[in-house]
Amino acid sequence: MYPKIKTSLPGPIARKIIQKDEKYMSPSYTRDYPFVMDHGKGCFVTDVDGNVFLDFAAGIAVCATGHSHPNVVKAIRDQAGRFLHMSGTDFYYDIQVRLAEELSKALPLKGRKRVFFTNSGAEAIEAAMKLARYHTMRHQFIAFFNAFHGRTLGALSLTGSKIIQKKGFYPLVPGVVHVPYAYCYRCPYNLKYDSCCLYCLKYIEDMLFLKTVDPDDVAAIFVEPIQGEGGYVVPPVEFMVGLRRICDRYGILLVCDEVQSGMGRTGRMFAVEHFGVEPDIVCLAKGIASGMPLGAIIASAEVMTWQYGSHASTFGGNPVSCAAALATVDLLNKKLMKNAEKMGAYIKKRLTSFIDKYQCVGDVRGIGLMIGVEIIKNKKSMEMAPDIRNRIINQCFKNGLLILGCGPNTIRIAPPLIVNKKEADIAIDILEKVIARERR
Repeated sequence: MYPKIKTSLPGPIARKIIQKDEKYMSPSYTRDYPFVMDHGKGCFVTDVDGNVFLDFAAGIAVCATGHSHPNVVKAIRDQAGRFLHMSGTDFYYDIQVRLAEELSKALPLKGRKRVFFTNSGAEAIEAAMKLARYHTMRHQFIAFFNAFHGRTLGALSLTGSKIIQKKGFYPLVPGVVHVPYAYCYRCPYNLKYDSCCLYCLKYIEDMLFLKTVDPDDVAAIFVEPIQGEGGYVVPPVEFMVGLRRICDRYGILLVCDEVQSGMGRTGRMFAVEHFGVEPDIVCLAKGIASGMPLGAIIASAEVMTWQYGSHASTFGGNPVSCAAALATVDLLNKKLMKNAEKMGAYIKKRLTSFIDKYQCVGDVRGIGLMIGVEIIKNKKSMEMAPDIRNRIINQCFKNGLLILGCGPNTIRIAPPLIVNKKEADIAIDILEKVIARERR
């Protein structure tokens, strides 16, 4: 199967839907280009006018098993035929417990684990904030610049991505302090790795804890093991190891936001596994149920100590979503995590060759099928080039490839984990053709 564009974009049917959307839908939604979905299978999607696209966005890294994987669809249908809802907050059902067991087994954390289910990533972050405060009886949080943790008020307070996301919504939840992330390609301190001695870690202890925040007041450090919306930024291993050391020293919880990086996307179930670090709480969503709404937090039993009635969710752990998640986890374990590792290495190798070939490609980074291509004006200035990045994304759309941006100037490569070499080559060829034209 190949991309096939047979109408102008958007096509006539798509234009009518977009016009109605503009009339009835919230203006807050962000759409990068006028794609109107009709159906999808695997890594390909077809719009309402019959145009076929190769999807390397996967619903913002959600469709882990591709579009409408037959195993996932069957699990959804089977469960829907039994019951749609019973509320795991007030009643019991086996499928929720089985999923909690699978997630607990998957997390490489010593001792017994417990799971709390939510409907989304933002809700998972909110739950983790509440749990961290409850367990530690502390009220402060540390988060990172460029981080994205969600748009509800607590999650938004941790987010340090774009001012537009916060403008008009103040005051936010108090007690959040932001510090620089280990973004070595653009070090905020203008230092070079590895001669920098990881000053971004030293700053926390030598500046923040001495002058601004008492570490005894800090409940948790929230961190994305790989920053998602911030630009698919991969920190050095020592950065995550250092955060764990700081948390241990001061009795602070380490909360890993794996909403985008988790569920096999990096070739491991959780991205934090690549760093050899044990978190205290992990937040999940996006790829957990292959497109069905579901989120979760996993924590050690020693941390998840909140009492009866402290926190709950009517729809969290919906049985149909749990069924989709169990099918997803099964597919990840059987072959898709290995495929993400293999195909991610192949795609990254091909994309890395762009650095020497094209002035506008500054950096290629990532693990597994979570790859970022940073677009710049030229190698000498390394100036961010969001306009060029946006043109590339739109031109890829016109050539039958769906990709999205992340950070101010990075292209994100996040296909379904089922992607094969042929599909990868099609996508990279389209992207290279578009970038080569941009050079002229």
